[in-house]
Amino acid sequence: MREALQAVRARLQWGQDLLATIGATAPFVGLLGTVWGIFHALSNLAVAGQYTLDKVAQPVGEALVMTAAGLAVAIPAVMAYNLMGRRLARLDAELEGLAYDLRALARSAADNQP
Repeated sequence: MREALQAVRARLQWGQDLLATIGATAPFVGLLGTVWGIFHALSNLAVAGQYTLDKVAQPVGEALVMTAAGLAVAIPAVMAYNLMGRRLARLDAELEGLAYDLRALARSAADNQP
């Protein structure tokens, strides 16, 4: 019975590790995009030799889009992970209860045998 429960748990938890990894790494990918965009903005200023808004605006705008994209991926992944975790915990409790009930039923049937 224990092996069957562990097999069911493993199947139910499939994908949860991937969601956790995406939720944990996506903000850093967005942050890398932000740093990259700011680097390009500063490089454009250095190459141009003049400090105008048009040399900075596009790379900084791209940096902000990368940050938003990282968050747009991370937030739903973390929410899905948490929702999945709650549902799995509820299912796990129900399966444990079922296993306990089946064990008690089997014991009572064995005790009632002549």
